Amino acid sequence: MMRALLLSLSVFACAGASFAQVGGNAVYSQSGRPSDAARQNERQKRAEGGAPSGTSMYVEASVLMNVKADEHVAVFAVARECTEVPQCDQKVGAAIGEFSAALRQLGVGAGDIYVDFTAQNRVYGFELVETAAREKLTGFELKKNVAVRYKDKLLLDRMVSAAARAGIFDLVKVDYVVTDPNAVQQRLYEEAARIIKQKLARHEALLNVRLRQPAQVLAEKPSVYFPTEMYDSYAAFETESISQPYSDRQKYTVQNARKSRTFFFNALDADGFDHVVNPVVLEPVVQFTLFVRMKYEIEQQLARP
Repeated sequence: MMRALLLSLSVFACAGASFAQVGGNAVYSQSGRPSDAARQNERQKRAEGGAPSGTSMYVEASVLMNVKADEHVAVFAVARECTEVPQCDQKVGAAIGEFSAALRQLGVGAGDIYVDFTAQNRVYGFELVETAAREKLTGFELKKNVAVRYKDKLLLDRMVSAAARAGIFDLVKVDYVVTDPNAVQQRLYEEAARIIKQKLARHEALLNVRLRQPAQVLAEKPSVYFPTEMYDSYAAFETESISQPYSDRQKYTVQNARKSRTFFFNALDADGFDHVVNPVVLEPVVQFTLFVRMKYEIEQQLARP
């Protein structure tokens, strides 16, 4: 007697790793939603600290600034397996030499290319002897990384193609570099000071209170979030699940289809911030934040006789 297979429809939207638009294959190394950590950190800044006393008031400013990177550093991984170490070194050197020559044709200077020796491993395989499978040394694997510094973000696509022609297919990551972070921090402090002054005037006008100077700085918390921390991913698909009696479970092998993940830059938005400098985000940016909390004593008004 044929037993019916019960089919039920399920919908999946799986959260996954996150990384920069040109973050490279490092996107597969993290799980969860990394951008949530940045959001939680910003919420925690505002939540920390006790309540003011009956004769004092807190005045806070939270500022976000989106900054485009001035430079980038892309890291490509090169690996070759051979039976002898000298062969590995020769093959890796040939691939890096071809790639470096192509980079120079793209306008990348020799001083902007660095080769990092990362690992040399033994490779083992199994040898079947009658009923035993014994491990044996089959060769060696040599690994090196090529770091490339560049300013034109549009150059990356051409570098990836040049790497592929040299047999290099692993773009590890891309770092985003802001060359003058002190100037960014200065701008954040200026914006925070402006916001606090506006809030002081508003409180005094609307609440009919006067706040004494000088104030006490209770919290001063800057943070920086790079694109590699702010990429999330998901896999959206619909599939069927199979239910069957216990006695039939060994009759079938279920082979699931590969579901591709989509990666996207999930930057901090204006939620919770008093002001956002450069609010429109079209490309991955470095996000600088500053939270400041000031404590002001309320000037007590004397009762009239």
